Amino acid sequence: MASMHDHPGEQAAQDPIKLISIRDTPLSVDEILRAVGDDAAGGTALFVGTVRNHDGGADVDELGYSCHPSAEDEMRRIAEKVAAEYPVRALAAVHRVGGLRVGDLAVVVGVSCPHRGEAFEACRKLIDDLKHEVPIWKHQRFSDGTEEWVGA
Repeated sequence: MASMHDHPGEQAAQDPIKLISIRDTPLSVDEILRAVGDDAAGGTALFVGTVRNHDGGADVDELGYSCHPSAEDEMRRIAEKVAAEYPVRALAAVHRVGGLRVGDLAVVVGVSCPHRGEAFEACRKLIDDLKHEVPIWKHQRFSDGTEEWVGA
């Protein structure tokens, strides 16, 4: 009798990376959800990072993201690594650059896998590694007039 892992839908897709992008225009959760849709996926996990109104005890008014020219290539490298570690059916990641206000979407990532546990784990690995390894820098402006750079 065949095991459940013998079904092709239990395996990673041939080319699971559907969308990797750095943009200066507003991001869409719906776009990421559509990009990672896959009939063999039983679980889809999304992470949405938004601009919050505070950091380190100070009120944030606005912030800007800038990136190194290699940032998109680094995002793809990390996506490929995640797709190699998990049975990823589809994966997408977009990050915003430029000026953002409180509540704006800064990053949206999504991963679909045959099962929910794998999807959660792969999505967490994807966003954590993007945050730690991709050369994207955040410039925060606080209500008290001070500002700060936060680097990857």
